[in-house]
Amino acid sequence: MEIKRVGVVGCGLMGSGITEVCARSGYDVLTTDIKQEFLDKGIGNIWTSLERGVKKGRLTEQEKDAIAGRIRGTLNMEDFSDRDLVIEAAIENMAEKKKIFAALDKICPPNAILASNTSCLSVLDMAIVTKRPDKVLGLHFFNPVPVMQLVEIVKTLVTSEEVISIGEAFCKSLGKQPVHCKDTPGFLANRLGMAYLVYVFRCYEQGIASKEDIDKAMRLGFNHPMGPLELSDFIGLDTIYYIMVSMYEELHDPLFAPPVILKKMVTAGQLGRKTGKGFYEYK
Repeated sequence: MEIKRVGVVGCGLMGSGITEVCARSGYDVLTTDIKQEFLDKGIGNIWTSLERGVKKGRLTEQEKDAIAGRIRGTLNMEDFSDRDLVIEAAIENMAEKKKIFAALDKICPPNAILASNTSCLSVLDMAIVTKRPDKVLGLHFFNPVPVMQLVEIVKTLVTSEEVISIGEAFCKSLGKQPVHCKDTPGFLANRLGMAYLVYVFRCYEQGIASKEDIDKAMRLGFNHPMGPLELSDFIGLDTIYYIMVSMYEELHDPLFAPPVILKKMVTAGQLGRKTGKGFYEYK
């Protein structure tokens, strides 16, 4: 099966990034969101990114226009009836994701592949609401999508090997580096990453060192491009909290129990860069 037409459900931070990289790689891309304002904002972010590419000499005006011409937005899910692959990048809520997959299953062609960009939820739980569970997999991109090379390819108990092979070829066509993992809480990167971050939060909470020195230690001592608290602000503390809660509820492993400081910051609306304040303040 050859992928030519891609659909992306959700045009937020992740969805717009996925839409952009697919269009940059020559795919016809249709994206949707629940409100026109959300759709406009997401597509606007793509145009801004493409303009930035032109200013930095990474794209010509002709290339930018060609990429933009391969992107179309819609509020009508029925328009996905001609898609070869649809990637769900909606809110991390299982009930909502199940509704989306059930709808896509009725709309998309029988041979279409359905994928989720979820960072921690069970892909199998989404697959079983469809009549094509063997054609459902996880394609977990990382933020910012146009920059980060990694994509986790998540195989459920029933995903076919053919679909996994097609997913891998698709990711490589985007210039991404895929890794394969099982459909377990947090998959691979977040299973490792959250174990790291939860301990960092506990060290900070216990006053072992200042946030600046914690970040400096990991940047200079382990050659990390960003300190863990800087990284957390970039990801979004609410996103990290949700992932930790989901993993803890599924695995019942105390390692992933969210630290009190994280819960309090999320409750206070101090979510990181997107709110102007997290562990650090941003203008």
